[in-house]
Amino acid sequence: MSKFKGTGVAIVTPFNSDKSVDYNSLEKLVEHLIDNGIDYLVVQGTTGESVTLTKQEKQETLAFIQKVNNNRLPIVLGIGGNCTATAVETLKTTDVAGVDAILSVSPYYNKPTQEGIYQHYKAVAEASALPIILYNVPGRTGSNVLAETTLCLAREFDNIIAVKEASGSLEQCMTIIQNKPEGFLVISGDDALTLPFIACGGNGVISVIANAFPKGFSSMVSAALNNNMDEARALHYKYFEMIDYLFVEGNPAGVKVALEALNITGNSVRLPLVNVSEATATKIKDIMSAY
Repeated sequence: MSKFKGTGVAIVTPFNSDKSVDYNSLEKLVEHLIDNGIDYLVVQGTTGESVTLTKQEKQETLAFIQKVNNNRLPIVLGIGGNCTATAVETLKTTDVAGVDAILSVSPYYNKPTQEGIYQHYKAVAEASALPIILYNVPGRTGSNVLAETTLCLAREFDNIIAVKEASGSLEQCMTIIQNKPEGFLVISGDDALTLPFIACGGNGVISVIANAFPKGFSSMVSAALNNNMDEARALHYKYFEMIDYLFVEGNPAGVKVALEALNITGNSVRLPLVNVSEATATKIKDIMSAY
């Protein structure tokens, strides 16, 4: 489980202007992340626009990233959904050779009760041969996985090893941190809250901004985990304004502007996402110029 401490990056899926997957840029991005000190790769999460990828594209992009990575970093694969039977079937039929863990988002749109969320993850845990990282992101799913539900799952299933917490509630995160089983990881899903999250006892982050700024942001995380708070705080505030602008018109449209400015990927997204406005793009580039 220690391989998932520190900075994981929810990597974007670059697209060409015709919206096909841009494998040349994907290779550049993976090398950019590895060369700049991140700890693990998260493939086909929200930031990777996984819901717009076909089944074939998902398998092909995973295989491509694994080839480029060449076992240098652990890989986490996003598999989830709002139909439990489909999520279980995907787990059973996806070639996960070389994958280190599964990131599984709480069911969205259905708005299940806590018992429904528990039963969903119970089925996922029983179907998975790999460790599972729960993913709580109420702003996207429409329902919050309460601390009590997360703790129950952590205690009852040995292969549920962590939670990515993006509830935005430090109180909820602290409740999990205070009462979790030994070894269970609590990972920030909010870039802007990562520093206070670690200060409360969290184990790191699965980051969006680190696509573009892997060295600086992972250095902040590392400093915080090592109690070098002056260094961590300086880096936190360096990127604080940027984080806001990367998300103001949706993710990953914002971070793709930064990646385009760095000549790593283009800024194309797939519908229903659209590019950020010219004003937001200009602001992101202006902040970058100050770096």
